[in-house]
Amino acid sequence: MSFIVNGKRFRATPRPGQCLRTFLRDLGWFGVKKGCDAGDCGACTVHVDGKPVHSCLFPAFRAEERHVTTIEGLGAPGKLHPMQQAFFDAQGFQCGFCTAGMIMTAACLDAVQKQNLPAALKGNLCRCTGYRAIADAIAGITHVEEVEPGKTSGRNLPAPAGLGVVTGKVRYTMDVAPEGPLEGLLHMKILRSPHPSACILGFDLDEALAVPGVAAILTHEDAPPRHFSSARHEIYTDDPDDTLVLDAIVRCVGQRVAAVIAESEAVAEQARDLIRVDYELLPAVFDPEEAMQPGAPIVHDKPASSRIANPKRNIVAELHGGVGDVEAGFAEADVVHEDVYRIHRIQHAHLETHGSIGWRDEDGKLHIRTSSQTPFLTRDALCALFALPQDKVRVFAERVGGGFGGKQEMITEDIVALAVLKTGRPVKLEFTRPEQFASSTSRHPMKICVRIGARRDGVLTAIEMHMLSNTGAYGNHAPGVLFHGSAEAVAVYRCANKKVDGHAVYTNIMPSGAFRGYGLSQTNFAIESAMDEVARKLGMDPFAFRRLNMVHPGDPMVSAEEAPHDVEYGSYGLDQCLDLVEGAFAARPPVAMPEEWLVGRGIAMGMIDTVPPRGHRAESRIWLAEDGAYELAVGTAEFGNGTTTVHCQIASSILGTGLDHVRIRQSDTDHVSHDTGAFGSTGTVVAGSATRDAAKDLAGKLLDFAAQRLGLEATDCALGKGHLRGGDVSIDLKDLVAMANQAGVMLNGKGRSGGTPRSVAFNVQGFEVAVHRRYGEIRILRSIHAADAGTVINPMQCRGQVEGGVAQAIGAALHEKMLLDDKGGIANPTFRGYHIPAYADIPVTEVFFAKTYDRIGPLGAKSMSESPFNPVAAALANAIRDATGTRLQETPFKADCLYRHILPPAGEPHAVEDERRRGQPHGSHAINSP
Repeated sequence: MSFIVNGKRFRATPRPGQCLRTFLRDLGWFGVKKGCDAGDCGACTVHVDGKPVHSCLFPAFRAEERHVTTIEGLGAPGKLHPMQQAFFDAQGFQCGFCTAGMIMTAACLDAVQKQNLPAALKGNLCRCTGYRAIADAIAGITHVEEVEPGKTSGRNLPAPAGLGVVTGKVRYTMDVAPEGPLEGLLHMKILRSPHPSACILGFDLDEALAVPGVAAILTHEDAPPRHFSSARHEIYTDDPDDTLVLDAIVRCVGQRVAAVIAESEAVAEQARDLIRVDYELLPAVFDPEEAMQPGAPIVHDKPASSRIANPKRNIVAELHGGVGDVEAGFAEADVVHEDVYRIHRIQHAHLETHGSIGWRDEDGKLHIRTSSQTPFLTRDALCALFALPQDKVRVFAERVGGGFGGKQEMITEDIVALAVLKTGRPVKLEFTRPEQFASSTSRHPMKICVRIGARRDGVLTAIEMHMLSNTGAYGNHAPGVLFHGSAEAVAVYRCANKKVDGHAVYTNIMPSGAFRGYGLSQTNFAIESAMDEVARKLGMDPFAFRRLNMVHPGDPMVSAEEAPHDVEYGSYGLDQCLDLVEGAFAARPPVAMPEEWLVGRGIAMGMIDTVPPRGHRAESRIWLAEDGAYELAVGTAEFGNGTTTVHCQIASSILGTGLDHVRIRQSDTDHVSHDTGAFGSTGTVVAGSATRDAAKDLAGKLLDFAAQRLGLEATDCALGKGHLRGGDVSIDLKDLVAMANQAGVMLNGKGRSGGTPRSVAFNVQGFEVAVHRRYGEIRILRSIHAADAGTVINPMQCRGQVEGGVAQAIGAALHEKMLLDDKGGIANPTFRGYHIPAYADIPVTEVFFAKTYDRIGPLGAKSMSESPFNPVAAALANAIRDATGTRLQETPFKADCLYRHILPPAGEPHAVEDERRRGQPHGSHAINSP
């Protein structure tokens, strides 16, 4: 068969049933991405005879003699297509995994279609950006700035990989040809448990092994007996050791049972489906409250050495603490609000699924190429698991297609490493979208009981909170999420009497894990919803109530205990954030809607520690290369968090140069120094601090060396782009490095950061919503977000982080929910059944930044990757309450639930109208007042 791809004709024969996506990738066109293989996400969009198609749904044979164009053929770095240039100029991407497909769709839009992007982009999903930057790109709006060398901090500079992203040249984990070290690549497919709780009595592998092309089938008998946690933390004892690579006991639907390694995915799938397993079914428990009761099925019976708090009650971790006397505080209160809030299970839904490729080199070193936020911690875990020295294991990540905490886990690397060690050949494992939903991790569902008391003057007298967290079948991140969730949501309020209790509980459901906000999105929803109710009972404006009770510099930040900690007010901008949101509301009256719509406004605030507790380390190295450019080596991974850009801006600002004179290498355990990982928003704060110190170290050495050569003081010398000036003399940096080499002087710098002390960042979210009286439909009329990010190193990029976090949180609050079947398995494991927000679902968020300078963070910066997510659900619930008089205590906020609350029986007044008639305060009046 004859095909024309990107203007070149070739002959090839697709495999029976092969789609165009895999066909093109087999030919090396890696700009064609896999996000769903179901036509839902658009990441695989290409042009066929000039028209965009989802190549995962397009049979390859139908492309015979037709002109196929991929992102690589649309333009090139030296000659970009106008839409590629537009996406670069607007920086219309973050992780960039969806960008090729988005550009291919946008490049075909006519003027009329560009005026209706909700319809035009309905086939393309983005998980990172919140879509505003994409809309700007399509509209031709430029955000990228040109700046003078050395003046890069605080400016809108493009991502170093930007041209590679818009041309499809940048490589993600699976974008590698099976040649060189991957010659003879094998493919893995996992057989997963159909039962929530069972013991494996035996296997019948004969029929599966007889399939031609099967290299090996691995079961628990082939796996190391060492228990570990899939969660990755600097201190590995933070998580319980309750996991095996392959286990004879299955504890949830979707758990690994066996791994088939074969010459192709098709062969591996065929053999997988022929494996017969003899199970002994065991009792299962799905509800965490039931799981804690005497006589409930025990999910894990590991000894105390596994760091499980109470195996007999299925309690992974528990928390009991407080300050003062809450009962005395409630006795003092004039108003007490008590309620129960429930927060559901959601998926990270990063468009790049989990996957790893492993091989051994001629020296026997194990290499793992993976989609991970934690390469160094994963390497260390593999070394411990397989008894290998660190110099015999390399783990590295190319560009990562989104994470949101989901890739702070070791989910594929361990089983791939086992397969490589057993077969001696390269092995690849890539999750399908259903596997990603059913067999990775999710946000921890929680039930949160809150009781709050306040005096008539609005001063809080007592806060009590109990958290019940469903960690699922394994305890990865269970303690950390429980303890972190108990902290800042409560600590942001001054109150003499606080009590916090919590339990993280095993059940026979897929494991929960790290998710953006790390427990705070759950507790923030409960606390901020309850605070809104207290303010209403007191007749207080929600802004005024929070200003009266929020912490200020000098106040202790206390939740469950008053013990000393390393969190400080590096800067403080919560007051500014409240002012910014209140001012934005006051500047415009509520949107006028038809009478069948109820309109309301609501707010919520949040505080977050800028670094996780209990250790987070980063090291950075930078040196002057032979060509006069700077080489920067950092361990942190890039997955849309923007740290690559920020690191280059920090270094170039200190070294007096431009971004184009700083080359960065990262996230490779063989070529960069240690980094705990890109999670907890530490890429800027911790790793960025290490880069700042490394750049300062190098700058000092450059100036000292040049001063010695010129007979000057170092203070008489200055660095510039490509040169160093001392007095009236200018030395080209290429010449300077040559002089240093000749003199035996190393022109390099090193920096380290231990992640302590830690500062705090603040966020305030406001919404104006309309709710349909009869149908319960919710429309977001305005979204306003104010953030205290310290000195913003890249405003364009930081705004994108805020918008993306708000968009993801809106999806979690309104649309997304993982549904369980009667066995605890995931019943909607596709984008079509799960509904992450599309362009049409997300409003433009008005983003404001407080003006602060953090004395702890690099160049005054603070973190801002995960915190915008946290206050969104509560602010939305408070706006709905303001509009309808109905307090929603459970997420997501669905119309089919809401309409039953707001539609009054015939002849009865509406709840909000009745409340107003009785003279009760209504939040919109207070929020709208200047």
